[in-house]
Amino acid sequence: MTTTDGIATAGDMPLWTLAEVCAVLGGELQGMAPGLGFSGVSFDSREITGGEIFFAISGVRMDGHAFVVDALKKGAGLAVVSAPDEEMRAAGSLLVVDDTLAALQTLGRAARARTQAKVVGVTGSVGKTTTKEMLALALGAMGRTHAAKASFNNHWGVPLTLARMPRNAEFAVIEMGMNAPGEIAELVELVRPHVGVITHIAESHIGAFDDLAGIARAKAEILPGVARGGAAVINADAPHADILLETARRQVGIRRVITTGSGEDADVRLLKAMNDARSGMVSVQALVQGEEVSFVVGMAGEHMARNALIVLAMAEVLGLDLVPVMGALRRMQPLPGRGRRHRLALPGGEVLLIDESYNANPASMRAALALLAEVAPQGRGRRIAVLGDMLELGEQGAALHAGLADAVQDAGVDVLCTVGPLMRHLRDALPERLRGPHADAAAEMVAPLKEMLRAGDVVMLKASNGTGLGHVVRALREAFPTEGEAGGEVA
Repeated sequence: MTTTDGIATAGDMPLWTLAEVCAVLGGELQGMAPGLGFSGVSFDSREITGGEIFFAISGVRMDGHAFVVDALKKGAGLAVVSAPDEEMRAAGSLLVVDDTLAALQTLGRAARARTQAKVVGVTGSVGKTTTKEMLALALGAMGRTHAAKASFNNHWGVPLTLARMPRNAEFAVIEMGMNAPGEIAELVELVRPHVGVITHIAESHIGAFDDLAGIARAKAEILPGVARGGAAVINADAPHADILLETARRQVGIRRVITTGSGEDADVRLLKAMNDARSGMVSVQALVQGEEVSFVVGMAGEHMARNALIVLAMAEVLGLDLVPVMGALRRMQPLPGRGRRHRLALPGGEVLLIDESYNANPASMRAALALLAEVAPQGRGRRIAVLGDMLELGEQGAALHAGLADAVQDAGVDVLCTVGPLMRHLRDALPERLRGPHADAAAEMVAPLKEMLRAGDVVMLKASNGTGLGHVVRALREAFPTEGEAGGEVA
């Protein structure tokens, strides 16, 4: 069983009692009778359904204190604040602390200290969230498993995920991301995983680093934080895997290092990945410590097969039965914006839409284009790639965008539509015959796409989330609904 965001609790025991919260956080309690418990934790007032602790976090764009009254009126049992006012006091109970983010981190640290769960920590340049979902699904087949329902991998999301961990969790999967050196080190100090996973090294956030080796060193910050007696799972095919492996083997607390990849020396080795790209599944043959296994992953692509190797490696180091773990991987489904497929109804047939709009970097772009190459259009249909800007690539941005030209042509793309100023560099690097419409902003691409789509097309949209291609996906699904719905999903 997999739980998300700490909703499940042990029997009638609340997620947190008032006494526990006060003991952990200190602060000044205003307007609360002792003995009350709480069902959840949140810093988003829109999530409040009743009984939660609401943390008023001050962010870059808005201050959570502006939503305290709303959260309390919706039924939050307690608001943790640093700047109370009379309106807040009138609305409900407050715990006044000096720093609300620090308080959330303290509560997360306390949740980690009290849990008996085996904790798996995941980082990497690409594949973090999908691998987290695979791990949670597989562990859910073995016992009560906690993981965030979203990509909560930063200095807010990680302590929130920990603070939401049910008391009776047997396993937990925590994702950790970064934009700059030192950030993983701070997060792993909270998580202290029993298994530390590094999925891959790629150019994500390269603008904050000198080179890929710097990114590898930043991702390797997870390894000193692995709990004593724990293990590391390393993708040996990743660039600068030597940095990762050397760092892992230097840690006196790590008892075992297990590798995944295609090489003969990999502990969990990929032998074959056979895609059924239109249905969105991949059949995998692998060696796990010399024993051959076969299984199916419910998402297509060799990169998904490689993510699945990490799941098998995790099961191996935790001593879990591989049979139910592999069986669970067949039920894996793409998350919104991460490869989910939709059917669009057009006169004379359908269009297959592949939604990769949530995130992008050069490595994941190449993987998505390779998968697009395996999806055959129907009839007079074409392969259409709608690619938007990849963000946070710094001075290398222009070159890294233009450098995708070979991948576009190798994928057999018939029409390339581009969105954003950086994607102009890719457009200019391609032959005129491949150049479709260009738009500086995502919303401007909707009308040209509606006009050009025809039955039998396969269209893939991929970009960094900030580029806004998710808006284009929604607009197309609304414009061409299947069977009366806003775009039919492919089972």
